[in-house]
Amino acid sequence: MHNTKTFPDNPAVAAGFAADLSDWLKSIPSEQTKITIALSGGSTPKLLFQHLAENYADLIDWSRLHFFWGDERCVGPDDPESNYGEANKLLLSHVSIPESNVHRVRGEDDPQAEATRYGQEILEHVSLDKNGIPSFDLIMLGMGGDGHTASIFPHEMNLMTATEVCVVATHPESGQKRVSFSGPVLNAAQKIAFLITGESKASVLAEIFAKSGAWETYPTSYIQPPSGEVTFYTDAAAVSQLDAS
Repeated sequence: MHNTKTFPDNPAVAAGFAADLSDWLKSIPSEQTKITIALSGGSTPKLLFQHLAENYADLIDWSRLHFFWGDERCVGPDDPESNYGEANKLLLSHVSIPESNVHRVRGEDDPQAEATRYGQEILEHVSLDKNGIPSFDLIMLGMGGDGHTASIFPHEMNLMTATEVCVVATHPESGQKRVSFSGPVLNAAQKIAFLITGESKASVLAEIFAKSGAWETYPTSYIQPPSGEVTFYTDAAAVSQLDAS
C-alpha cells in the first residue's frame, strides 16, 4: 500500500515534504542519536534542499542525521552532475552538520571499487534488518520518465535483486556509470518518500498505481518495502492521468 500527497507544483511538493520531514524527525525519541537518511538527486530535491536551508536550518537537530546517497553519477564532487555536490551547495554547507555525518559516494574513483567501498561504509553505519540488509530510516527517491528509480533502469532489472549493497549501473543513453543502492537495500528501508513531479511522469505513474500496461517493466513498481511505509509526494501534473487509468 502507498500513500499519495499531491501539491500544486514543484515548490509546493518540496515545502510539503520538508514539513513532514521536520515533524517526523521531532517524533523520533532523543535516545536515537543516529538517523540514517539516503538523499536523491533531481530538480525537486534541489528545491527541497534550498527550502530546508532557508527555513529549517535552526529547527532541525542536524547532528543526529547521517546523510547517504541512493545513487550517484561517477563524476567528481565539483561536477554540476554530482548529486552530492548539489546537496552540499544548497543544503549541507548552510546547516550545522558534522562532516563525519556526510557519507558521499566518491564518484571520481573507479566505479566498481567505489560500489564495494561505499557498501562497506553503509554496513558500518546503518542498522541491519533480520536478513542482514542495511535498513535506512528514510530513503528519498525520484522516478524518471522511463520508470527508473535510484539508478536502476529498465534494462538492468537484475540490479533489483542483486545481493550486493551497492551496484554499478549504466545510463541507457549516455552510457554513464553510476553507483546505486541495490533493490534489496531500497526495499529494506523503514520509510520511503518518492518525490515525483511533471507531466512527463504521468502515464508511467498511472500504470504503476493501476498495475496496468507495462507496469512490470518499471523499476519503481518493485519498490515495496515490508514496512509498507511508502509516500508519493507529487504535483498535480504527475498524477494527471491517474483517473484515466
